[in-house]
Amino acid sequence: MGFIGEITEIQTPQKKLVLSLLKAPQSIKSHKHLRSTHVILLRSGLPRSSFVVGNFVTCCANLGIMNYAAQLFDQMPQPNSFVWNTMIRGFQQNHQPRYAPNLFERMRVEPVYPDCFTFPFFIRACTDQMEYIHGLLFKVGLELDTFIGTSLIEFYGNFGDTKAARSVFDELPMKDKVAWTVMLSSCVNECSDLQAPRKLFDRMPGKDIVSWNIMIFQHIKAGEVQNAYELFTLAPVKDLLMYNTVLGGHARHGEVDVMVKFFNDMPMKDLVSWNTVIGGLVRVKRVKETMNHFRQMLSENIHPNEITFVSLLAACEQVGALDTSRWLHSYIDRNNHRLDVVGTVLVDMYSKCGDLESAEYVFNKLQDPDVIAWNAMLMGFSMNGQSKMTLELFTRMKIESVKPNEITILGVLCACVHAGFVNEGREVFDSMVKDLGLAPRVEHYGCMVDLLGRAGLLDEAYELIQVELAETAIKHLNELEREDGGYLTMMSNIYANAGRLDDVARTREVMRQKGVDKLHGCSSIEVNGEIHEFGVEDKVHPRVEEIHEMIDEILSRLRIAGHVANRNEVFFDVEDEEKDKVLLYHSDKMAVAFGLISTAKETVILVVNNLRICGDCHNVMKLISNTFEREIVIRDRSRFHHFKKGCCSCGDYW
Repeated sequence: MGFIGEITEIQTPQKKLVLSLLKAPQSIKSHKHLRSTHVILLRSGLPRSSFVVGNFVTCCANLGIMNYAAQLFDQMPQPNSFVWNTMIRGFQQNHQPRYAPNLFERMRVEPVYPDCFTFPFFIRACTDQMEYIHGLLFKVGLELDTFIGTSLIEFYGNFGDTKAARSVFDELPMKDKVAWTVMLSSCVNECSDLQAPRKLFDRMPGKDIVSWNIMIFQHIKAGEVQNAYELFTLAPVKDLLMYNTVLGGHARHGEVDVMVKFFNDMPMKDLVSWNTVIGGLVRVKRVKETMNHFRQMLSENIHPNEITFVSLLAACEQVGALDTSRWLHSYIDRNNHRLDVVGTVLVDMYSKCGDLESAEYVFNKLQDPDVIAWNAMLMGFSMNGQSKMTLELFTRMKIESVKPNEITILGVLCACVHAGFVNEGREVFDSMVKDLGLAPRVEHYGCMVDLLGRAGLLDEAYELIQVELAETAIKHLNELEREDGGYLTMMSNIYANAGRLDDVARTREVMRQKGVDKLHGCSSIEVNGEIHEFGVEDKVHPRVEEIHEMIDEILSRLRIAGHVANRNEVFFDVEDEEKDKVLLYHSDKMAVAFGLISTAKETVILVVNNLRICGDCHNVMKLISNTFEREIVIRDRSRFHHFKKGCCSCGDYW
């Protein structure tokens, strides 16, 4: 009986219901629903229908219960090729390929012989029998079938055998768009360069938008943004995916101005587009533009997701934009975004903006925080000088059976360094190998050198090995903070004080090679939701004259307090008068001076510095906090310094 006969013979209300369900296998969503459907099948005699059984097998495959499908299949007297093929595909779909060869061999001895649809499913299922399958195809004359040949190309391409894939492709007498596209995908995934794929692409007749997108993406992946853009301009039809691919290329490879222009010219945009441009701006620390784009995004009724917030919070973290961060946090809460996704980022952001109370509040709201979240909170306590809290949280972490990793230990050791906890540091360091099975890295050894050296345990040899001890510390610090030239400047001065002028020259050369001499201090401060950035001797700020007047006032009060500039961290061979001028207009002092003239007395002045705070700025901030009666927080590359009433949270131990 034919298919039409089967269907017309079984039209009853129950049968109609079952057929409607089986025509849309995804509508059956549970084992219970499937069993209920099976009962109706048995009562109605439908298990003899190949159409019904084939679709029932698809339902079983979608639910991952192919053993249930096999039971029904074995009870069917004469399944047609549709049912056999669906069974083979079901096992392949459920990652049970070992059952496919048996089905295939059984099918070959049945009256229903494998057809052009059987082999593609079998090819995908039986990766270890390709020589046998390919030979069988050749034997029955199906290797030149376009549908089967395309499956072979895809298989060989997935396993990296581009040569075999190309051989099959070249032998196909008829190549449709799918065959060309699959061959192109196989080629681009395995070729070391894009020369061969590009030649294949150029030969393609009637290129569709999929092939254009593949080739453009591969140029982006290879870092060839210009080639990708040129190809983009040639595409006869451009979809949103193509626009977003090129936009992502500009963002990923640092062409930010080009990225922004391209974004503005896009005729259509989605959330991916906005996230890409926001992420690209964050990557190069253009925070003001980042926030402007976010506001524009909201004005166009594009709703942000967790990826948006991760980028925005990272931008706020970079410059210490605490007010903006709090607004973002309230937006996340108001719109019921998942805290488990952005929670760790919020903890990290609040910690790096010096707001430990908010960081701890978010952390305690997290359900089953992972080690990354624990590390964020640990690092927050550590870098804000809360060493005892760091050790208490570390103990709590172990009690709650969260296994620490290398980053955890580093955070705890940094806390020990900041507070001079020698015994605790030794205990944690020793536990790395003994209790946790972790291998200490250079950063961990460096922290221990720093901790022991600061504790004065080498007093008896200090005068003899001062330079050698400094070399050890600088090597570690240089590994940790490759972009910060402050430590190398200190090392240069130590060598100069020791009369080792050859080593002075060598250190200066290292700085030149690393580009350290080009990295200048930059400090940022948020005032009324706007980020203000300052460099050394900055003269471009619109209120620069007022800032310089405030610095003069600061200098006057410093002199009254008996302050003497600490010149040790300015190059040794610079004249004293020039040293004093350089120190006076350090970026931290410029930012704090702006904070003094721009904020109310009760406002905490929060400044973020891209380098390590120098000794002179540290001393000056203590005096400013006392003489101006202001609370000042400086976040440098390694930690926080909370200045209040002439004291610093670090206890001058940093």
